[in-house]
Amino acid sequence: MWVTLQQIFPYAIVFTIPLLITALGALFSERSGVVNIGLEGLMVVGSFTGAFVIFKLQSIWPGNQAVIWIGLFIAMAAGAVFSLLHAFASISLSANQIISGTAINLVAGALTVFLSRNITGSGNIRITTGFTPFEVPLLSKLPVVGPLIFSNTYASTWFILLIVFLSTFVLYKTPFGLRLRACGEHPHAAEASGINVKSMRYTGVIISGAFSALGGAAMIVTFAGEFTGSVAGLGFLALASLIFGQWRPFGIVGATLFFGFASTIANVSQVIPSLAVFPPIILKVFPYVVTLLALIVFSKTSNAPKAAGEPFDSGKR
Repeated sequence: MWVTLQQIFPYAIVFTIPLLITALGALFSERSGVVNIGLEGLMVVGSFTGAFVIFKLQSIWPGNQAVIWIGLFIAMAAGAVFSLLHAFASISLSANQIISGTAINLVAGALTVFLSRNITGSGNIRITTGFTPFEVPLLSKLPVVGPLIFSNTYASTWFILLIVFLSTFVLYKTPFGLRLRACGEHPHAAEASGINVKSMRYTGVIISGAFSALGGAAMIVTFAGEFTGSVAGLGFLALASLIFGQWRPFGIVGATLFFGFASTIANVSQVIPSLAVFPPIILKVFPYVVTLLALIVFSKTSNAPKAAGEPFDSGKR
């Protein structure tokens, strides 16, 4: 059993990381008061941009690891710019945020597939190499946690975990975080205290776009290896993780780790004798069933921002 867990856990973490950073981006957006269900589309944009940039640069500088980092940062920039469509529609035009997010998903999927087919002819963009897994010196030798957490790990994993801790500090320990959360809870009170609510909401959506695109690009450089026009529903799974985690950073960490571990088990269940007795479909739907149950249990004590999903009108009280 220990050997099986030791084999599965590093892969579960790799699968968890894109979910984690995408759900964290959604947290910034919803804490500012804007519901963003366009996470799937933003991940697709990041996946396409990261794959395209890395593919082109690797043909110029083969074997250069800096190329991968450049691809990740350009993907974040592309996601931030693309998210402005959702921000403009939902904040400046006061459009329905669910419809706007749905439009983002549809446009992103169609646009990236169109571009990739015109670039490659097949619609797929394969990079030469991604990040190479490595052992963290000294820490990988620790009993129990060493083989589970610090073995077969990726540079992108630690980069994204650093972003998670910095984001938690920014949200709860800085004036910016207080202003952002105020805009999602009591936007008119925030405006009365001198906060530009629309500006803060734009910032929240842009951060959401950048983080979601980073999640899509992280898939490419760790376990996907190529852009195929889809991120297999991970954007919606990240949204479920946000709700399951009760809109708290460390709650999201726990929720995404649960989904990542459950999904990894479902994917490898048929090669593990102790799990092969279960029909694969049961293991695949298990995380989603638990999410529905969690929504029922926590429905009366939900910690969702009070003004999330409500267009801000300065003239109304």
